[in-house]
Amino acid sequence: MSEIPFSLTWLIPLPPLLAFALIVLFTNPDKKLSARVAIFGVAVSWVLGWWIVLSSVVIPHFGEHAFRLAVHWLPAASSVLTVGVIVDPVTAGMLFMVPFVCLMIFIYSVGYMTFPGHLPQSLNVDGLDPRYSRFFAYISLFAFGMLGLVIAENLLMLFIFWEVMGLCSYLLIGFWFEKPSAYKAGLKAFITTRVGDTIMLAGMVLLYAQSGSLAFADIFSPGNLERLATTTVNVPLFGPTPWATVLAIMIFFGAIGKSAQFPLHVWLPDAMEGPTPVSALIHAATMVSAGVYLMIRMFPLVQAVEHGPALTFIAFIGAFTALFAASIAVAQNDIKRVLAYSTISQLGYMFAALGIGAYVAAVFHLLVHSFFKSLLFLGAGSVIHAMEHGHHATAEHGDAQEGSFDPNDMRNMGGLFRKMPITALTFIAGGLALSGFPIVTAGFWSKDEILADAWINGHSIVFWTLAFAAFLTAFYTGRQIFLVFFGTPRTSAAHHVGESVRSMTYPLIVLAIFAVVGGWVGIPEGFPGLGHILNNPFHHFIASQAEALGIEAAVLPFNPAPVSISILAALGGLALAWTVYGVQPVESRDAPDPLERPLGGLYRVLQNKYYIDEFYAATVIRFTIWLSHLFSRVDRDWIIDPLVNWVGRSGRRLATGLRRLVDEPIIDGLVNGVGSATNASGAFLRLIQTGRVQNYLVVMLLTALMLLALYTTPGS
Repeated sequence: MSEIPFSLTWLIPLPPLLAFALIVLFTNPDKKLSARVAIFGVAVSWVLGWWIVLSSVVIPHFGEHAFRLAVHWLPAASSVLTVGVIVDPVTAGMLFMVPFVCLMIFIYSVGYMTFPGHLPQSLNVDGLDPRYSRFFAYISLFAFGMLGLVIAENLLMLFIFWEVMGLCSYLLIGFWFEKPSAYKAGLKAFITTRVGDTIMLAGMVLLYAQSGSLAFADIFSPGNLERLATTTVNVPLFGPTPWATVLAIMIFFGAIGKSAQFPLHVWLPDAMEGPTPVSALIHAATMVSAGVYLMIRMFPLVQAVEHGPALTFIAFIGAFTALFAASIAVAQNDIKRVLAYSTISQLGYMFAALGIGAYVAAVFHLLVHSFFKSLLFLGAGSVIHAMEHGHHATAEHGDAQEGSFDPNDMRNMGGLFRKMPITALTFIAGGLALSGFPIVTAGFWSKDEILADAWINGHSIVFWTLAFAAFLTAFYTGRQIFLVFFGTPRTSAAHHVGESVRSMTYPLIVLAIFAVVGGWVGIPEGFPGLGHILNNPFHHFIASQAEALGIEAAVLPFNPAPVSISILAALGGLALAWTVYGVQPVESRDAPDPLERPLGGLYRVLQNKYYIDEFYAATVIRFTIWLSHLFSRVDRDWIIDPLVNWVGRSGRRLATGLRRLVDEPIIDGLVNGVGSATNASGAFLRLIQTGRVQNYLVVMLLTALMLLALYTTPGS
């Protein structure tokens, strides 16, 4: 095969990095130029990425001929760490999705970051956010981090880019740091993800100690995997455990933090404080996808122990999180927080798929989900943007204001379909894909493959958990659509909304197309009518890599039972949402939610997210604050400061004693004695230094006479 396009893979992350540097150093004063530089940078990465994708899909069994380029980088003990790139089917899939979705988000941001008053006290006269250039610099660096992670040839490089994204998420979530909620959300995200990253880093260190390398090719060699699977370590409370299991679970904790899985999920809903394009980046193309991508990369290690605890643990966390987050989304009123919990739930789907061994299905859902979830977030941003416009138009027209106004609150919306048809239609397309609307949406095919694998391979608990989560997903998505786009406007702001600018609507249209047709490449071969026509090319493409890595990826036989249950879950959830919110639309923003009465106290529990944040505040955070105060007392009052002060006082006393016993009588005496002798000799010699020439002549004459007398004396 020709290696020309693959040898250029290392260039893919560089254009966004160069754009970041150019914006920071040169174009920052010119906001529009900064935006163009950022878009151009990610567009170059998109072209390079799709060139590599097209080059890979035409190669039969590409997984067996994956491209790897690595050079020596850093000496480490008896080995040398490498830096390089790898291109295989999973990399190609990510290169198809990541730069393209990033490009759509960058273009969308041009319009979104131009608004009339989200922060009126800090806007410039040009109507652009005062940190407009900084925003595009940050998202360019974010894109660099994700693209670098995708092509990383070893775990150390992946971790470096992983942390670049962690920094950028902190900067972007708290981008509007004038709001306390924003900078607190950024700090919360940074600290929460560090918990998982710390455990992951410890796992990487142990993996290097056991394998002698962090390159994927070396870690996944059959000999190394067999040794890790058969060598045990004594784990407290669990006893002898294979190294492969311990390392896989430790690395999985990094994914739990980054992909916001229970119990480290709490940062992601608060991340909605950042600009909506940031939400789309974090929840779709980058950040949270990185955790799933990490475990897809590390799957040979995860499954090294057949039917081992690592797989069970991952399946449990994924399935539980999928249902847990979906139930919370049912009672949320913030349009972006609903999507945030939806993202947590869908990522749980992917981890559950990996836990049951559905490798290809997990990759498929990861890619497809990125398209329709980024579409939904950008659609939500279009609605929020319009509501902000409507709120200011309300003031300009002198209409009555509705007290405190939250443009994110779905209760303030209603009837937006007629006023924002493009946003509405594209959002509905994304919502149907998320719900798994049968046949015509991409989400149906990716979810169906996960459910089919769970059903056919006997993972009944995972299957029914995910099926119920799918029902809840369809319900809260339908609830969101009916509350936002149907019925009548419930506020004056909703009366004055208008369609968003083209830079925002065009990316919505493009992403909506992928939300519909993106799943067709994964239609099962046995599906009546369609499967034999399309022949499931995606499965065969990814399966070639799975087979090369020793991962089971057989084509599943068509089974109508899981498909029927999946269809019933999707249609049932949407039908229930229409019954509750569509038949009798909510007429007033102050009206109680139709779910409050039937759910009773459970509704408040769901609305308050099972009080997990309050639990953490009362336990972990409270304990941490108490411990910090304790250490402060140890430092300031009890040990450290008293010990340091005692040493200081003892040192001063010792210095004073040495000065009196040694320095003053001996050292100073000797120095002063030398000085006194020098002064005395100088005083004597000074007497003969009169400065008068005649005196010197007299001395010379007397000296000469004395010498003559001495030499002329008889007998001399």
